[in-house]
Amino acid sequence: MNLDSLGWNDFFASSFASYRLQGFTVGRVAIERRNTYVLYTEAGELAAEITGKMRHRASQPEDFPAVGDWVVIRALQSEARATIHAILPRKTKFSRKTIGAKTEEQIVAANVDTVFLVSGLDGDFNLRRIERYLILAWESGANPAIVLNKADLCNNIEQRIAEVSSVALGVPIIVLSAANNQGVDALKPYLQSGKTVALLGSSGVGKSTITNQLLPEATQAVQPVRQSDDRGKHTTSHRELILLPTGGLMIDTPGMREIQMWAGDEGLQETFADIEIIAQKCRFRNCQHDREPGCAVQQALAEGKLDDSRFLNYQKLQKELKHLARKQDQREYLAEKDRWKKIHKAMRNHHKR
Repeated sequence: MNLDSLGWNDFFASSFASYRLQGFTVGRVAIERRNTYVLYTEAGELAAEITGKMRHRASQPEDFPAVGDWVVIRALQSEARATIHAILPRKTKFSRKTIGAKTEEQIVAANVDTVFLVSGLDGDFNLRRIERYLILAWESGANPAIVLNKADLCNNIEQRIAEVSSVALGVPIIVLSAANNQGVDALKPYLQSGKTVALLGSSGVGKSTITNQLLPEATQAVQPVRQSDDRGKHTTSHRELILLPTGGLMIDTPGMREIQMWAGDEGLQETFADIEIIAQKCRFRNCQHDREPGCAVQQALAEGKLDDSRFLNYQKLQKELKHLARKQDQREYLAEKDRWKKIHKAMRNHHKR
């Protein structure tokens, strides 16, 4: 395997320079399991584990390798395995909050150039969900593109495209039917050699079917959606970096039943740029867009220039991000408090000797 074809570039090379002098090599994480990884390297595929030192220093999930990461390794080629010593800085990362009560970051995919946000044109079509995915995509640092799949099941495609265009300002929109292999070629400009894309979307939108159409033979299992609500089961059970015949790389991810935000202020501003621009015309800088005099947002709503449901979703997501920020601050405070407690304990033990 050639590193350039795996997405290697000057950004990663500059970070790796000091490690190279120490005799390390690099690999890219293709599959992440609980305690082991599969890497793509110049020597081919290698099974890998992180070192005990790296595991000991890891204080949160983001300190562990994720699919798409470039990692610093020592390879044992005769045994087709390697040890991972460090993660190179991530150029982009698509993150969400972990499911459940814990306030932790889960990295879904790293070092992605383009994020394909896949939505079905069936009964599960949801503009508010697309807005939520867009925030995460813009926050990742990668470029989003919206893929509207299942065109064969939609009788009002032009209307759907117009609706998506109204919430995805300036974002490319690709319409296709993966099941019928129609329109899939429109994805190929994004899949050139060394470029990485990630497929993200809810269960049943057809991500695995899209992947299969881009491969010489089907490798991803597919399952039918429920007729009652057009929702699907998880077909892809783990994230995987797949090498494509075009020379590009694709990260297929399990469908997300729950899309919880992680950070997102910049992503919110990008996704709702139209509202942010209108809000700048409000009389008061700290306008809450409720009943304040001279509120440009309320005026736009009254005149029909701004969609009510889009504005309500903007407010909902804004509140959600503020709540998350407070929880993150509390988590950082507790982590810092615990760190100093350990330092003081170590100092007391040292003086007792």
